Amino acid sequence: MKVLFASSEVYPLAKTGGLADVAGALPPALAASGTETRILMPAYRGVAAAAKAKAVANLGDPFGRGDAVLLEGKMPDSGLPVWLLDNPALFDRDGGPYLTSAGQDWSDNDIRFALLSWTAARLCQANNPFGWQPDILHAHDWQTGLAPAYLKTWGGPRPGTVFTIHNMAYQGNFSEQLVPRLGLPWSLYTMEGFEFWKHLSYLKAGLALSDKLTTVSPTYAHEIQSAPNGFGMEGLLSWRGKDLTGILNGADYKVWNPAADNHLHHCYAQDEFAAGKALNKAALQQELGLPQRPDAPLLVVVSRLSDQKGIDLLLGIMPAVLEQGCQLALLGTGDKRIEDAFRALSQARPDQVAARIGFSEALAHRLLAGGDILLMPSRFEPCGLTQIYALRYGTLPIVHRTGGLADTVVDSTYDSMLHGQATGFVFDQGTASAFQWSIERAVALYRSPEQWRRIQANATAMEFGWDKAAAQYNDLYRSIRPGVPRD
Repeated sequence: MKVLFASSEVYPLAKTGGLADVAGALPPALAASGTETRILMPAYRGVAAAAKAKAVANLGDPFGRGDAVLLEGKMPDSGLPVWLLDNPALFDRDGGPYLTSAGQDWSDNDIRFALLSWTAARLCQANNPFGWQPDILHAHDWQTGLAPAYLKTWGGPRPGTVFTIHNMAYQGNFSEQLVPRLGLPWSLYTMEGFEFWKHLSYLKAGLALSDKLTTVSPTYAHEIQSAPNGFGMEGLLSWRGKDLTGILNGADYKVWNPAADNHLHHCYAQDEFAAGKALNKAALQQELGLPQRPDAPLLVVVSRLSDQKGIDLLLGIMPAVLEQGCQLALLGTGDKRIEDAFRALSQARPDQVAARIGFSEALAHRLLAGGDILLMPSRFEPCGLTQIYALRYGTLPIVHRTGGLADTVVDSTYDSMLHGQATGFVFDQGTASAFQWSIERAVALYRSPEQWRRIQANATAMEFGWDKAAAQYNDLYRSIRPGVPRD
C-alpha cells in the first residue's frame, strides 16, 4: 500500500508544534510496517538544503504566483523520500511557516496553502510526473484541507482520503471570492461542502469531503462533536461520526529517550531515573540561574503561551505556588501579555522563576529531564505530546482532564497508587482553584520520596510508541483503498 503524507510542517525540517512531531514520526512507523510512504511539505527557507533536495518536476503555475516546482530529497532522520513544494515567492522568506517575524499571519496564507493542497491532489492523479500514484492521501489540518476538494472537482480515479484534525481551533477561513480564484466550483460552496458562515473554510473542506476523519486522541474525537470544542463545526462532525476515529498520537523514543539524549547534561537509563534526574536538575538550575536546591519542587512549562494552554491560570496562582517553596522554569512563546508577565515575574523572583521566552528544542529536552513536575493546564488539548515525553523522563504531569491529556495520564488517587497505575495528577474543572489544588497535592507527594519514586517508576514504564498508531492507521487505510466500495 502506498501513502502520500501531506503536512505543512515535518520534524526535523520545520516545526512549530505537535503536528511536526506527528508528521516526522508516523511515516517511519508506517514504513516499518510495510507501508510505502512519501511525504509532501513546503520548501521553507533552508529546508531544501537540510533534505539535500533537487528539482525533479515543474507542475506549472495554477494561481499566477509562480511555478510549483517539486524538489526530491530525504528526511534527515528516517531517510524517507520527501517532496518539497518549491515556490520562492510563497515559501522562501524570513519568519515562520504561518506567521511573520512580528507574529502576524502571512497575508497570503490562503494562496500558500491552497498551492500545497493543489500539489497534494495533483500528485494523486494517474498522470502525475512520477508514475507513483498513492493508494491513500493522508492530509493534515487546514493547510491541506482543500486537497480532497480538488480531487472531487477533477474527478477520475482517486486514492482514498484520510484527513487528520490536530486542532479544531485553527480553521483556515478565507473570503468566498477565493472559490473561482483557486479553480474550485461554486457547487462545493454549500453547507455540505466548504462554505462556513459565508467563508471558504479549508478545514471544513477536509472534514466534509474526505473519506475518513481522524483526531489525535479518542477523547478529543468525542469532544469535538459538541460545543464548544467543535468550534462551530460540531454538527458536521457529529453527522460524520461513523467516519471519525480517535487514534492516540505516539512518542518517537529515538528522539525522546533519556538514556541516549544528546541534549541532556547527563543521560540516564530507565532504572536509574532517580540519580539521573537529580544530576540533570542540578545542572538545569545552574543553567537557568536558579539556586541549586534539590528539595525545591522544580515545576516546568514547555508550551505555547496562550489562554488555550491555560497559562493564564498559572499566572493567577503563581503567588500561592511560590509560597510552597517551588521553583518554576518556563519555555515558550505566544501571547505578548503572557510573555511580558512571566518576564516580569522572573525579574521580580529570580531565585524561584526562570522564564525563557522563545523556543529551543535542546532546552525543552533538558527541562523534561531536570524538572520534577510538568504543568499542562490546557483548557482543551487534542492530544498533547509533551506530557507523553515527560512520562518517559520521570517528570510527573499535572494536566486538565481533556482530550489526549485524559487519555495518557492516570491521576494519583489512593486506588491508582495502590494498584501501581498512577502516573501524574489530573484535575476535572478548568479553573485556577482546581489547578492550584492539584499542584498542592503533587508538592505534598513530592515531599514523600518513597511514594514519589513509585509514581515515577510507573510513569517511565509507560509505552506510547508509534507502532500502535501505525497499526490503527493501516487498518483505516485498508478500509478505503481503491477497489473498496465507498460513498
